[in-house]
Amino acid sequence: MAPSTTDRKLFLGARLKRLRRELGLTQTRMAEDLGVSPSYLNLLERNQRPVTAQVLLRLAEAYDLDLKSLATDPEDGGATGLSEVFSDQMFRDLGVARHEIAEVAESAPGVSEAIVRLYRAYLDQRRLTDLGAIGRPEEGAATGLAVLPSDWVRDFFQAQKNYFAELEEAADALTADLACEPLDFAVAARERLSRRHGIAVRVVPLEVLPESVRRYDHHRKRLFLSEALTAEGRSFAQAYQLAILEYGPLLDAIAERSGPPDRSTRGLLKVSLTNYLAAAVIMPYAAFHEAAERTAYDIELIRARFGVSFEQACHRLTTLARPGARGVPFFMLRVDSAGNISKRFAGATFPFSRFGGTCPRWNIHTSFRTPGRIATQIVETPDGQRYFTLSRTVSRFATPYAADDTELAIGMGCELKFAERLVYSRGIDLRDPVATAIGPACRICERPACPQRAAEPINRTLMVDDFTKSISPYPFASG
Repeated sequence: MAPSTTDRKLFLGARLKRLRRELGLTQTRMAEDLGVSPSYLNLLERNQRPVTAQVLLRLAEAYDLDLKSLATDPEDGGATGLSEVFSDQMFRDLGVARHEIAEVAESAPGVSEAIVRLYRAYLDQRRLTDLGAIGRPEEGAATGLAVLPSDWVRDFFQAQKNYFAELEEAADALTADLACEPLDFAVAARERLSRRHGIAVRVVPLEVLPESVRRYDHHRKRLFLSEALTAEGRSFAQAYQLAILEYGPLLDAIAERSGPPDRSTRGLLKVSLTNYLAAAVIMPYAAFHEAAERTAYDIELIRARFGVSFEQACHRLTTLARPGARGVPFFMLRVDSAGNISKRFAGATFPFSRFGGTCPRWNIHTSFRTPGRIATQIVETPDGQRYFTLSRTVSRFATPYAADDTELAIGMGCELKFAERLVYSRGIDLRDPVATAIGPACRICERPACPQRAAEPINRTLMVDDFTKSISPYPFASG
């Protein structure tokens, strides 16, 4: 007789270990929190003991944890990333099975991420070689593979689930010191820059800052802001300057202990951390979370309340992971009209493609046809997971008539189970929704008969028939 659900033993060693590392806890400290001995916790992490219901409840209570997160995950850099790597032609003869990939991602997430980073560095060098930017290495010569700073920082933020408790605490302290209403932030920030730091803020014409929108002159103590910046952009620029002046040592410490591989990566990491802190100052966690919940996550109302842009509000929504006051776990993408991804953040899992763009069936691309309007869509990934998404175009700067268009598109989403909390889902049948089937990059997507397919899956055989024209331009064998 097969065992019942209640009789099955639950082994979560790798995920338990990953949770402990994400929280920055030693085995001794976590054991104390869970009311067990360090040796018993060690056995749990090594899958030599099953996790009991009592331990699960203590995990939920001690760390404000959604227990479903232990039963789902693999992370963005786990099974999804490995699947893309092993779909490459160079590995085709190995026939690496999906269950093997899942096992490696589950039991050794650090090794999985290392493989993904190495493969990405290989792709970057291959592209540069093909473009003639670097010479082809001689046989036996070292290749000097390296991860791009932007990729390293993006992965670091994703590993932290886009939430930094230390920076939130710093932002709360600075906000309390400013003691101003959200819409008065710009005035309060300008006064603080002047009074405490002796810095004057000046808005200057485009020709003064032709290639930048913000510049701080250390010698003259002037913060120059381009007239191309919107009011929201100017507020953020002042928040950024305050953050780096008043919490520079904290930002340096976080950047240093994060272990970036080189100076360039460290510099970009510090800028990204400062951006996070600046956003948290303008949109204080407690007030922002309350506004989000009260308005059913109506982004237009939220951004008006805090005097921020649509993009700034969306970005902040991906950071609502404070224990005891969690928001809807959103993911966010920013793309240009060519499909290039320039921003990617997630407070929860979403099968982002690590080496390609987004699926053309996701309406983030069609939002360019209706600028300024929010478009909603329910999408379903190949593993059967469904997500509620919304997309809208944004403009970051005032663009002169004769200048190039700077319009971008923002895509937001969450698991379908959270959609009922969003104002955008009203009037939609969430129990039996119409879902659009999407996939990862075409070269690893195995959805058949897709009319928008740009290439056949690299792990499938192209099937060309002289007598039949399929819906997909690249029909392939199913197995």
